[in-house]
Amino acid sequence: MKVNRLETHDRLEHFKSDQSINIFRGAEECLKSNPDSLIMQEKSPYIYIFAHPRTADDGVTKRMLWQPRLTKPKAQTNSYLFRAKSNSDELEICWLLPPTELWDQFKEDKLMDDNMIRWFIDQFRHNRQELEKPDPDDLSDTRIKAIWNEIKRTKMQEKIKQANVAVFAP
Repeated sequence: MKVNRLETHDRLEHFKSDQSINIFRGAEECLKSNPDSLIMQEKSPYIYIFAHPRTADDGVTKRMLWQPRLTKPKAQTNSYLFRAKSNSDELEICWLLPPTELWDQFKEDKLMDDNMIRWFIDQFRHNRQELEKPDPDDLSDTRIKAIWNEIKRTKMQEKIKQANVAVFAP
């Protein structure tokens, strides 16, 4: 099969553009739709967004799971981590780590050649503690615990209100 490099390159660039848009939409949706993230945003100047693709039960379909986090998780392959500035549209990439079996595709002069992803892979292999290092602007453990307690208290109050409405409903 003969491959036209220019056509392939154009398709790759289009694919990367689409993926970039999808990632930022996913991050934005995560922040907007997760009620806990609203509480977190009020208390923290930054929030982490951890994303990882998962394969559905059919073994083919993939979906992206998005999780708002107060702390930086451990680096793992097949995951993405972003740091979002609260009440803004600023999003910083902490890492983009493809599945291990795809790493060779990101090498120089390969079709998926990407300097940034190669750098993240190298950091994961040789300097993982740097990837996982907390940012100086991150919240203290005491503050994080207080936020989680507030979230827990709010959830409990909502549960009590719902139970009361159900009991007193005509």
